[in-house]
Amino acid sequence: MKRTALLLLATCLAAAVFAQFSKPRREYVDFLVTANHPDRIYSAGDDAVITVEAYKGGLPLDGVMLHFSAGEEMMPPTLKDSLPFRNGKAHIAAGTLAQPGFKECSLRFTVYGKTYKETVKLAFSPDSIKPYTVMPADFDKFWKKTLKACAATPLDAEVTPLPAYSTDTVEVSLVKLTVGAAGRHVYGYLTRPRDGKVHPVLFCPPGAGASRISPTTYYSERGFIYFNINIHNDCNPEADDAAYERAKAAVEGYNRRGIAAKETFYYREVYAACSRCIDFLCSLPDWDGINVGVTGGSQGGALSIVTAALNPKVTFCSPFYPALCDLTGFRNHRAGGWPKYYEKTEEEPGADVTMQYYDVVNFARVLKCPVFYSFGYNDPTCSPTSTYAAYNVITAPKTLRVTPTSGHWRFPETNDESVEWMQNMAGIKR
Repeated sequence: MKRTALLLLATCLAAAVFAQFSKPRREYVDFLVTANHPDRIYSAGDDAVITVEAYKGGLPLDGVMLHFSAGEEMMPPTLKDSLPFRNGKAHIAAGTLAQPGFKECSLRFTVYGKTYKETVKLAFSPDSIKPYTVMPADFDKFWKKTLKACAATPLDAEVTPLPAYSTDTVEVSLVKLTVGAAGRHVYGYLTRPRDGKVHPVLFCPPGAGASRISPTTYYSERGFIYFNINIHNDCNPEADDAAYERAKAAVEGYNRRGIAAKETFYYREVYAACSRCIDFLCSLPDWDGINVGVTGGSQGGALSIVTAALNPKVTFCSPFYPALCDLTGFRNHRAGGWPKYYEKTEEEPGADVTMQYYDVVNFARVLKCPVFYSFGYNDPTCSPTSTYAAYNVITAPKTLRVTPTSGHWRFPETNDESVEWMQNMAGIKR
């Protein structure tokens, strides 16, 4: 009885302590950033005003200094200043742009020793942003020759079932494909619905780097045969850590290798390999024989557009914040796409000519299949200036979904919209 009483007392004391020091359910400081054009789109020459509204514990900030800088996207700021919050609000006269492009504003303020930061990008006549990249006269000839040489090597697909990743409804396998001369190969995960039916295929090239990829049953649960890959030799995602780290180290700096000439640039084999992955998917007996999609983000978004442009089997494409767009932007004193060539240093002689054959802008120009294209304004990696430059030259049917507040990532809701769009394109009933 005494023990029960003691336990009850201890429980009550613990509850009292928990109530006294319980974890807050929201941030002490809340703030919201808006613009005088709610969609953050202006005509060139319009004046933009940014409003920052901030509260601490539900009470308006007052007297706290808001520091800010503003200028053209990814360029040195031309304006630096500060002003105090008054009754919870601060209004920044961000200025304008005379030419189509993006203005970037950086904000920060400090409350109780904690600094809050935000970046805001505003669009000025974004539909009129034109790329600096030009189309080489032999662009089509160069890529036809490259693809023909690549196709001369049999794929020799090695498909290894992976029961540990598989489910009752989806089979997962590791695939090794030979995608070029001298044993050039890629690894990827193939997932397929286990229902005995035919399905559309969906290819997903990777983001930048050589990080280990993972399998997912998400797309196959939604009706697709799905294939996601790593683009580098020997990056077997099932290898042990030591072997994988060696393979990863071997491709460090790949995005500038061989850039002095179009024939030697690293991405030449990568672009061709992605096209060959489509050929592999279309050789599967459970492909429906019609529908072929490509989707990815960042470098994967770039490779999605490239693959759709190079391989006529592709029937729809859904890139997110594509990299490798308008690559000489920085050389022309405007934000360019990742990997931000010319941002801080000159590239090798001949690099600007090479880039014409690899710039996603030129693949966007020849794209023929429908496109679902999405990105955010606040992206610090793939500038919206560069992604708009590519989007604006697409003449194929296109759907644009911009989420101004997102950065180098996507909202789940936007991803869901992309998946629904791809299901509709492929005739998948939901």
